[in-house]
Amino acid sequence: MPVAVVTQPDIEYHPDLAKYKARTARRLEQNPELLKTTLPPGFPAKVEGPIVWEGKDWTSEDQWVYKLSEEELHEIEEGMKHFESLEKPLGYISRETFPLPNLGSKLYELAKELYTGRGFFVLRTIPVDKYTKVQLAIIYAGVSSHVGSARGKQDGTGAVLAHIKDLTLSHAHEKGGIGNSAYTTDKQVFHTDVGDLIALFALDNAAEGGTSRISSGPRVYNELAATRPDLIHILAAEWPLDSFGGDPGYTKRPLLYNEDGHIIIQYSRRHFTGYGEQKRSANIPPITEGQAEALDALHYTAEKFSLGLNFQKGDIQYINSMGLLHARDAFRDSPEHIRHLIRLWLRNDELAWKTPSYLEPIWQRLYSVTPEEQRFPLEPEIRRKANGMTK
Repeated sequence: MPVAVVTQPDIEYHPDLAKYKARTARRLEQNPELLKTTLPPGFPAKVEGPIVWEGKDWTSEDQWVYKLSEEELHEIEEGMKHFESLEKPLGYISRETFPLPNLGSKLYELAKELYTGRGFFVLRTIPVDKYTKVQLAIIYAGVSSHVGSARGKQDGTGAVLAHIKDLTLSHAHEKGGIGNSAYTTDKQVFHTDVGDLIALFALDNAAEGGTSRISSGPRVYNELAATRPDLIHILAAEWPLDSFGGDPGYTKRPLLYNEDGHIIIQYSRRHFTGYGEQKRSANIPPITEGQAEALDALHYTAEKFSLGLNFQKGDIQYINSMGLLHARDAFRDSPEHIRHLIRLWLRNDELAWKTPSYLEPIWQRLYSVTPEEQRFPLEPEIRRKANGMTK
């Protein structure tokens, strides 16, 4: 008998609700026992705690926005001047070299909110037009060092600062193309970044759109655990992640972890679907129909319970990337308003959750960059792997 050829499901980077519903109906019709599956051993029926929330639970941005006073802004400027006086490379920015005598303790309390509370906050607002690009990098890294003590490298060249803006025109001829929606005006679907914490600093907003959206990972888990425990089994099993030119060509790990009392979702959809010019690589095992349904279930459930943040110029947004998923609406720039964020990947070594064993090698590489190796690009660039490939 001929051997059936296993092919990639009909799924793209942008979720299709009609295809999702049809796939769910088809799978349940073929396998009605799916709804009777129990949860994987050790996984809770329901997660409790302040990080379990829905967008409708929040009634005012005053619940998550910390507004900097004039005294605190002055303290930040003095911290910047102190670091400048040291004449050290920017990789040496830390709590010690960027002192914040009063604000520092408040930022540490807000860091606790990331790990033991709701999982996010916004700092408002740095007067970005007052400073040079170098000074803004110093201020951003300096303030953030009081939230996360470690900075992660965001590419293979030691860059710890990344520019998130539309690069489709300025970098149109990059080798490998732009394989990440972060560097376009396109919608970003729900996903997580690697590492513990994400910081995003708004240098400017778009003329229209670009709303930042976040969603509680444990709330998504609770919904799926209650309605589709079979998908929890799928998410907690190994998946083939495209390395997009890396060596090896793909890696295998789960997308869902139950670690030391924390439910952690860690994934980016493009590693299973490709994005734009960066197509899914050849010779990688296709995902299954069940995995395709699980990807859409993650996105649409996160969307259902999400919160949109009013992200203003000069704001810094901090997110627990192990506990929350995030997304972004499509946007339109204008000559007067070009959406431009800069990103740091952080970790607070005193407060951090235990890293799942599958993720430990990634986390170790991420946070292994020394002060001397840290790069702070002042202009946008495409992230590169150590071998020069874009990612």
